[in-house]
Amino acid sequence: MEPVDIVFTNAIVLTMDEAFHQYNPGAVAVSGDSIIAAGPSAEIESRFVAGQVIDCGMKVLMPGLINAHTHVPMTLLRGIADDLRLDVWLMGYMMPVEREFVSPDFVRLGTQLACAEMLRSGVTTFADMYYYEENIAQATASIGMRALCGQTVLKFPTPDARYYEESLAAARDFIQRWKGHPLIVPSVAPHAAYTCTPEILRATAELAAEFDVPLHTHIAETAFEVDNMRAEHGMPVVPFMKKQALFEAKVLAAHCVHIDEGEIRTLYRAGAGVAHNPSSNLKLASGVAPVKRMLEQGLQVGIGTDGAASNNDLDMFEEVRLAAFLAKGTSGDPTALPARTALAMATRIGAHAIHMGNSIGSLETGKRADLILVDISSLHNSPRFNRDPNGT
Repeated sequence: MEPVDIVFTNAIVLTMDEAFHQYNPGAVAVSGDSIIAAGPSAEIESRFVAGQVIDCGMKVLMPGLINAHTHVPMTLLRGIADDLRLDVWLMGYMMPVEREFVSPDFVRLGTQLACAEMLRSGVTTFADMYYYEENIAQATASIGMRALCGQTVLKFPTPDARYYEESLAAARDFIQRWKGHPLIVPSVAPHAAYTCTPEILRATAELAAEFDVPLHTHIAETAFEVDNMRAEHGMPVVPFMKKQALFEAKVLAAHCVHIDEGEIRTLYRAGAGVAHNPSSNLKLASGVAPVKRMLEQGLQVGIGTDGAASNNDLDMFEEVRLAAFLAKGTSGDPTALPARTALAMATRIGAHAIHMGNSIGSLETGKRADLILVDISSLHNSPRFNRDPNGT
């Protein structure tokens, strides 16, 4: 028998791999931080001898959820400005407050609070974009979570930089010192087309490509943004970003609410990932992203909560449920986004969207053992039928 560190057994195992393998009862063998094998309990227990055996009590054992887009320190701004459209909320409230109050201590405390909240809803990895990103990385790593951390770059003064050149320099330094970290993937985050100049977009893309790290940005979040882009530059947001060579980098594009078929194909050909943020888009009345069409075109679409100030919570199971319901309701097709596809968007597909699909997102040999247990014995899950293995 092969020795391993831990065997998790007596579980309903959802691997979330390409074939959606399930094992009931199932088990997962782990050594160090890596998965050695997943399969039926009897098979795993006959193949491996473990230093520790954990009985999962027939809870669901599955990959940790991936929050594909958020701004974690904004937990400290939760509820500060509600019931506003995006441009008023962002420019009139959020950014002025951030310039006044955001500091290294602010982002550390906000990150700690966010990590605690996300862990309670099964999140093990998140993609962040904010200021003082190194402090966010430090706080996240000390807790033991995994994150894609993007240093924000804007065309005007920010809490951590007087000029965009300072933000770019900070991003370069951050990437150089954190690249290769076991938990943190450093990146650069030009906020959006309307808050960055073409020069900034090109410079950040060059930086991300130079170090082969992702680039995290907002794209086509509102119709107002798209209309302004057409008026000022004669084209929608995605073609404008392409013109600045942004897609020479590994892009993670948040929102993409107002994009057409051609833009979807452009994102697909560029290998970009998309982060769908259903609660935030509804709260700010930004619209509903064409997720069904994106998936049909082969785009890697993950699910994000956005920041707590534009959602009011960081509950990824709520986002998964809402993503599925929105796709059904807006298309008139109850099969538009099946339960297992929605859950895959928060695990395996989401991992690819944030450009970390080779190491996380499913319970497969060689991937990181980012595991969660979900108790399905609660009252609202009773009774539970097994008629459809792909159902909820």
